[in-house]
Amino acid sequence: MIIKFLRENVYAAIALTIIRIYVGWQWLHAGWGKITADEAFDAKGFLMGAVKKSTGDHPAVQEWWATFLENVAIPSSGLFSFLVAWGEFLVGLGLILGCFTTFAALMGILMNFAFLLSGTTSTNTQLLILGILIVIGGYNAAKFGADRYVLPFLKTKIGSRS
Repeated sequence: MIIKFLRENVYAAIALTIIRIYVGWQWLHAGWGKITADEAFDAKGFLMGAVKKSTGDHPAVQEWWATFLENVAIPSSGLFSFLVAWGEFLVGLGLILGCFTTFAALMGILMNFAFLLSGTTSTNTQLLILGILIVIGGYNAAKFGADRYVLPFLKTKIGSRS
């Protein structure tokens, strides 16, 4: 019943649009700050801090995640720094414009989970919950956005190739 409401109701579409723009602004603002900072954004310190949180009596970071960070993310911290900064910016842009909304929300959820697994809460929990609502709303979350025009256009272009 709630899912049907979120996916089909015009009032839900309005509420999801407001949520989508709010979440998009949070992502856009965070990414833009990293992209335009005087000093290049470097996630290495954050990643190493997350690994430190994986020890002690009550670790905030699970051992398996710390192993991933140590063996994959930290050695590739330049790539991860780039992906975080531009990922945040592009997720925000997609959500604000309502373009590829579900994909943008899913990528935001993925980043939120990565931040949460790294022992950081901040606004990540709130953005995660709102991102899930956007994904559940599906097309209705982008009814008042670029997807209203982009998705049918792509459907006709891709469908005409078959």
